[in-house]
Amino acid sequence: MRPQEIIAVKRDGRELSRSEIDAFIAGVCDGSWADYQISAMVMAMFTRGLSEDEQNALTYAMLHSGEVLDLSGIPMPKADKHSTGGVGDKTSLVIAPILAACGIAVPMISGRGLGHTGGTLDKLEAIAGYDVNLPTGHFREIISKCGFAMSGQTADIAPADKKLYALRDATATVPYIPLIVASIMSKKLAEGLDALVLDVKTGSGAFMPNIEDSMRLAEAMVQTGRNFGVRTEAVVSDMGRPLGRYAGNTCEVYECVKILRNELLELSGPTRELSLELSARAIVLAGVENDLVSARALAEAKLGSGAAYERFAENCRLQGGDIDSIPTTDPFAGKGLSTLEIKAECSGWVERADALAIGEAVVEIGGGRIHAEDGIDFDVGFECFAEVGSEVREGDLLGVLYARTNEDADSVGAKLGAAYKISETPIEPPPLIRGIV
Repeated sequence: MRPQEIIAVKRDGRELSRSEIDAFIAGVCDGSWADYQISAMVMAMFTRGLSEDEQNALTYAMLHSGEVLDLSGIPMPKADKHSTGGVGDKTSLVIAPILAACGIAVPMISGRGLGHTGGTLDKLEAIAGYDVNLPTGHFREIISKCGFAMSGQTADIAPADKKLYALRDATATVPYIPLIVASIMSKKLAEGLDALVLDVKTGSGAFMPNIEDSMRLAEAMVQTGRNFGVRTEAVVSDMGRPLGRYAGNTCEVYECVKILRNELLELSGPTRELSLELSARAIVLAGVENDLVSARALAEAKLGSGAAYERFAENCRLQGGDIDSIPTTDPFAGKGLSTLEIKAECSGWVERADALAIGEAVVEIGGGRIHAEDGIDFDVGFECFAEVGSEVREGDLLGVLYARTNEDADSVGAKLGAAYKISETPIEPPPLIRGIV
């Protein structure tokens, strides 16, 4: 069939067959479909909707548009974790070494940050020399040596997704659950996993701020994973406030290393807690332990003994990273940065520390990217000093922005000031974990 005929099927609200979806994805990859035809098809999917069968067919076609990793030569269960993204969302750097120390192979293919959300690859590249562009053979070799590898998506992994996502972004068709599911799951399923744990964020700093939408996305991704034979669970976690103490790149790596070295910082508790929750679920799904209680105990033991940190250090060495480049005391010290202190304007209880505003501020001073081709200043960031629910007095420090120049800091001062709200009455902060699927 010609592209026009396949587009017309969905335009008229009819269900696409597997062969029609296969032809569409083949056309995306080989260039036989023009960008305007791909955009028209995506818009028809967005407006007319996709059934579960269509969603699965689209995921399958995108998955098999490129290479599916064969990790059968590594005699360990394979598991990974994926987050839908947020501010201060750094748990991958803690989870992968914990799972590796538990005897689980972790083939983690990650992405870069875009907009207010951070990206795992950007955090890793804040470590001097760390190589996130690994050929498949080297990727497998590193996993076999230290239990995990962390790399970017290659041209051979779900290549249809890269083209489709760019056109979805340009045509305002990103926020549609079946298209999100196909995009995320085609890449994750290409890792050759036995088990997958998803961290679906909800709140102002999340891709889907509404809890009902976040739960629907979690349910759809879990069902898709299971449809493809991968044991899958999702945790829906709060992203109304930044996760942990820091939002930035070098500073987030510093926070994770402190957790791995059992040197917990004030306000880093949520990062550690969420990392352990997601790790425990992956451990059970991978078949290493039978229940969450024993899995949690194992994860905590590997963290407490230093075994997880040893895996992190070994991975760093294997991927060319200089672990000595990671700050050991203050992630912002000695870098000539300007500071902007955010202080409480009145006494009371912190009601809001808006993750979206804080994330946008970090991006605007160079700590993230608005366009895919933008560079990043790894050193800048934001440090939280007061949690939602904590009592403060007028003039108390709520947070500090570290920017390259005074002008950069001043440009986002109003945004950061408005990110915080103080209540006259005590506030019960929302739970870190909002739901399980």
